[in-house]
Amino acid sequence: MRKSLPDLSAYAQTDIRLNLRVTPKAAHNRIVVEEDLLRVYVTQTPDGGKANLAVLKLLAQAIGIAPSCLTLIHGKTDRNKLVGVNMG
Repeated sequence: MRKSLPDLSAYAQTDIRLNLRVTPKAAHNRIVVEEDLLRVYVTQTPDGGKANLAVLKLLAQAIGIAPSCLTLIHGKTDRNKLVGVNMG
């Protein structure tokens, strides 16, 4: 049974910044919405940036945009990340 992602379409705006707390090697891919933070769980390992790519892909799917519209601004090797949305 596949769990659905939360509707994050409200973030489909240019110059939005999203604070993430990422957990790689999770049992399931999912996103949990908290007040000032999105908790993103991905099954991918952090080897060679694979988890970062999985996070961007999952986040883009929940927002309803292409992964290329997302930019990892801060936290390449950290669990706390800042992602920018760029629709233009």
